[in-house]
This record gives sequence, structure tokens and C-alpha cells, in this order.
Amino acid sequence: MGQKSGKTAVVTGFALLMAAAATPASARPAPRSFADLAAKVSPAVVNISVERQRRVAGFRTPQNSPFRDFYRRYFPNQPGIPRGNPRGNPRGNQRGLPREMPRGFPQRNYRSRGLGSGFFIDPAGYVVTNYHVIRGATKIKVTMSNGKSYTAKLIGSDPKTDLALLKVTAKEPFPSVGWGDSGKARVGDWVMAVGNPFGLGGTVTAGIISARGRNIGGRTIVDYLQIDAPINRGNSGGPTFDMDGNVIGVNSAIYSPNGGSVGLGFAIPSNIAKQVIGQLKSSGKINRGWLGVQIQPVNAQIASALGLPDPNGALVAMVVPGSPAARAGFRPGDVIRKWNGAAVKNVRDLVRKVAQTKAGAASRAEVYRNRNSLTLTVTVGDLSRARTASVRPGNRGQGNVPAPAPALEKVGLTVAPLTPTMRRSLRAKPEIQGVAIVRVRPDSGAARANLRRGDIITRVGDVPVTSAGELQQALEAASQAGRKAVLVMVQRNGRPQFVGLALG
Repeated sequence: MGQKSGKTAVVTGFALLMAAAATPASARPAPRSFADLAAKVSPAVVNISVERQRRVAGFRTPQNSPFRDFYRRYFPNQPGIPRGNPRGNPRGNQRGLPREMPRGFPQRNYRSRGLGSGFFIDPAGYVVTNYHVIRGATKIKVTMSNGKSYTAKLIGSDPKTDLALLKVTAKEPFPSVGWGDSGKARVGDWVMAVGNPFGLGGTVTAGIISARGRNIGGRTIVDYLQIDAPINRGNSGGPTFDMDGNVIGVNSAIYSPNGGSVGLGFAIPSNIAKQVIGQLKSSGKINRGWLGVQIQPVNAQIASALGLPDPNGALVAMVVPGSPAARAGFRPGDVIRKWNGAAVKNVRDLVRKVAQTKAGAASRAEVYRNRNSLTLTVTVGDLSRARTASVRPGNRGQGNVPAPAPALEKVGLTVAPLTPTMRRSLRAKPEIQGVAIVRVRPDSGAARANLRRGDIITRVGDVPVTSAGELQQALEAASQAGRKAVLVMVQRNGRPQFVGLALG
């Protein structure tokens, strides 16, 4: 598998030499066989079976189902099927039995089984797998390729990265594999996956890394490796190896419209997994950093309004009072461009960098403020102890529509003061000061900036606005200063957000 096919060609020695010279030194040809690699690493890969136990409530077969009496007669011990007749009613509930357990139905424990994969990362018996493989398990069994089985203990798990660490004990050391550097893995590199697809047992598949930096399932702190080595149900938690036999990924998910592999598999990069598993091994839990800001992406309009050379970084929309960011001097409107010397590409990149910073560690953040760069030192907090204020969504603004001022008309906005009626309509908190947008002209600069009816404009750049006149003056001042766009802060559904508004 993985061997290229084609017509045999006769090549002269000179041509062969030239072809070799044209090949980059770091590139590897397609391997003739994966057999040696498979023999080397497969003993460290294990099958994981779990038992789960839950309470089952109610008889779920529809009342008019022709199979209802059949199941009751021939499968009386199946979960969810009642023994006898509830409340002495021979026909049961004529309206259909609810999903909840009615009085008279015995509650029963239902045991289910699940299968997955894992691998020894330490000869002492530590096994890495996915969190979703062992989630809710009451019993975990690890089976090696030689047939030996062990009852495993859960050391710790991390739902945010879908990783878990197990421990089994034996007198002899276990075969194990080591972590590789996923940061060096390139698109097009050969990889090999080993796991337990469909519960069949140890299976080897091969392919290449087809993409990097994938975001799936809303897990913003993981940039997945996408691989085309066939991965199916049961491969979850198994390792992805490079050609040196190092683990560069933990198989976690597939994209599949039919339940099988279609060539889109996703693995947690080893550089993330190594850090998470290390914390689970040492303390059984994860310590993640917390900055205490609400952030949003920097688009081209916002970059133009701020005078940034490119739309990279994360824009601070709000600073949580009393948070590490507040103590360090962060302000709304700051663009975080670097974290501990590493460039911040976007919002996800900053979230990942902060989350991977240990709580209590002093970090350096380079921010862009008022067209200047400055460095802030922040002591990162503990995410597990962070308290964030709840936000209640608001409604769209209503009321009479006043005539817009000239500068507002130019950008396509009509605003109104925050009267008590308007404030109640928008569910705006008393401390919020600004003007409410009551109309956005189609095909205007405001419409292109995605400003909406019901938004509350609170600032233009660093200038707070509390009336239509102040908003008009701030826009005129920016236009007279030669600015082509301004940064506008709005409150939308109770959350602050910056918008880049073109003035032309």
C-alpha cells in the first residue's frame, strides 16, 4: 500500500543523477512497504472496550406498533420493555407511553458497550486514547495485540481536546511508542494509522497528511491534522505515525456521510497531545490559562480603520473587570499581535496560545494601540476558576425614526437616543451609554460594515458617544483628519463588538 504504479522507464545514469539533484534533500520517496514500521509499532497499539451503565425509563415502542406484543412476549428482559402491565391496565396507556418512566414501570439499569483504540506512551502502562471513547464508562478494558487483557484505571481526561489517559499494571514493562514533532509534519508527508476499526482488531492503514490547521467540532484550542489514511469507527484514540515510528497525531474524528472512511480523517497534533497528557499524568487535570478578554477577528475594514499593515491579530472588544487583562492594562480596541514573542494570526490562534499557557505564568503580549506597538506583561489566570458575566440577548430597536445628520447620512446610518423605552426594548443595561441604530440604508458603508438595526454605538475610536450630535462630530473629525475608515464599538445583543466603518 502506498507504492506508486506506472510504466517502467529506462533512464540513463546522467538523467537519473539530474533527477536526484532536482529532488529536495528533505523529501522522502514513497516507501516500498510499511511492513517494518507496522511490525515495530503495532505491539504498542491496543484495543479499548468500555462498559457504560445508565437508567432506562419507559417502554419506547409506539402503542400502535405491530411488534409491541412480540417484544413484550419474547424479549421481556430487554431495556425499556416493562414487565407485566402497569397499574393493572391490560392494554397499557392508550395515548402512547411517554419517554419518562410512569409510575408502575420498574426502572432498570441498561449496559452498553463501546470500542476504540489507544496506545502505550510509557512502559509503565500509561495508555492514551480519546475522551469520547471512555466517556461515561464504568469499566475499561485494554487488550494488547498478543491477546492479553487488563482492566484500566482512568487517570484523567480533557473534553476540550478529546484526550484521556489510562493506566494498567503488570509485572513486565509494556511496549510503548514516543511522541514526534507535529510541527514539522508537512502536507504531503506519508503517515500510517493503527487502530481497531469496527472492532475487528489491530489494523494498519497508510496515506498522507492532506491538510493542517483544521478546525472541527468547535474545538478552538485544537488545530487538527487532516489525513487521508483510512480511519473508521473504532479507530478513535489510535495513533498516527510518521515514517520514523513517532506518534505525530491521535486519531479523533472522521467526516463521513455513510459511517465509513471517505478519506477525511482528523488527528490531534502530537504537540498538543503531549502537553495535555503530560498534565494529566502529573496531576490528573488540566491547567489552562485565562486572560479575561472578549476578542473578535480583525478584518480588512478594521485593519484599515486602525492603520494596521495587515488583518492579523485579535481585537479586544471588552476587558473583564478584575481579570488578568484588566490588571495588565489591556483596553478595548487593542489588537493583540504577539503572545510571548510568537505572532498571533487570528482569534483561534490567540485562544490556543493563552490556553496552553500555564496559570500563574508571566507572559508578554505585544498590542497595537493608537497606531503604536507596546508590550504588556500579564500574569495569566486559571480558566477553571474564571467567572464570566452572563449575557442576555436583546431585541431589535423600535420607535420613531429621526432624520439623520449629514455625516450619518453619508455612511448610511440613522440613530436615536437611548430613551427609557428604547433601553427597555433593547434590554440595554443602565451602565451602557450610546445611541441606538434605528435604520441602516442598504448598499451603504454601514451596511457593508454589517451594522444592524438595534446595535448601540458606544464609541468611535477612543471617543465615547452618547448622542447623535457626538457621533456626528466624531465622524466629521475623522473625515477631516484624512481617515478613510474609523473603528466603531457597538453593543449587539448585550455583547461589545468592534466594526470598521468606511467613511467614503
